Amino acid sequence: MSSEQLEQLKKNLREGPLDIGGPVAETRRMFEAIHADLPVPDDVRLSETRLGAVPALAAEPAGAARDAAILYLHGGAYVVGSSRSARAVVAALAAQAGCRAVAADYRLAPEHPFPAAVGDALAAYRALLDQGIDPGRLALAGDSAGGGLAIATLVAARDEGLPLPAAAAVFSPWADLTLSAGSLISKADADPALTARSLSTRAADYLGGQDPRTPLASPVFADLTGLPPLLIQAGTAEILLDDAVGLAAAAARADVDVDLQIRAEMPHVWQTFAAFLDEGMQALTAAAAFLVSRFD
Repeated sequence: MSSEQLEQLKKNLREGPLDIGGPVAETRRMFEAIHADLPVPDDVRLSETRLGAVPALAAEPAGAARDAAILYLHGGAYVVGSSRSARAVVAALAAQAGCRAVAADYRLAPEHPFPAAVGDALAAYRALLDQGIDPGRLALAGDSAGGGLAIATLVAARDEGLPLPAAAAVFSPWADLTLSAGSLISKADADPALTARSLSTRAADYLGGQDPRTPLASPVFADLTGLPPLLIQAGTAEILLDDAVGLAAAAARADVDVDLQIRAEMPHVWQTFAAFLDEGMQALTAAAAFLVSRFD
């Protein structure tokens, strides 16, 4: 993508109709609408399914490996978003990985505050294990809030004694709900999609009065010991940049194999635009290669 095209994308994001900190019902409708027309690869079949009690959307590329899967957790600040809004990035990741990816519709705040999302994500992961998928052929992935949730799910699975997946990849993770990271200020003018004010509103919805430093809500504060290899991708044009850096540091302190990939000038979850953004497809290709290379 040329610098002019990138600037146009950022301009479109800035001028878009969505304020993620707006009224919940309206924000949900707009979030779904702006993701509705993102294309899905032609050779990927989408189907509604369930992971235990959790509704989900499966993306299965032609010729997909039947014994491997990726559990995907969508973004949306824990308040908006769904498997449908994430279907383009989920389908593209599945196509690159050559295996099924399943996006879980975990319950949303404020109707279902923390820890409902963690409980649903863990239940979805347990359901994949119950389907007979070897954990060594299973991976987690997620974007934004779903990225933080993916790490929290790994921590919860470890604490419950479940076998852990082979790896996880997270895109622009929201991992620190204290909103104290420096990039919320230093990158405010560069970020075309998010504001600290909107995230503060959504964090309050999700936490429901609970401590934002709670490890399963803000995994930058969790003990990540024993987690599988992690890939963390973030762009320099987003206020959550330091969440990604902080999460990588927490993983490193816990002796976790972690690969932090920071792409210059990329906005929040640029992987979403992989169908027409070269850098988005490059990021998904790298993420798929990372996950598949860890499969047994």
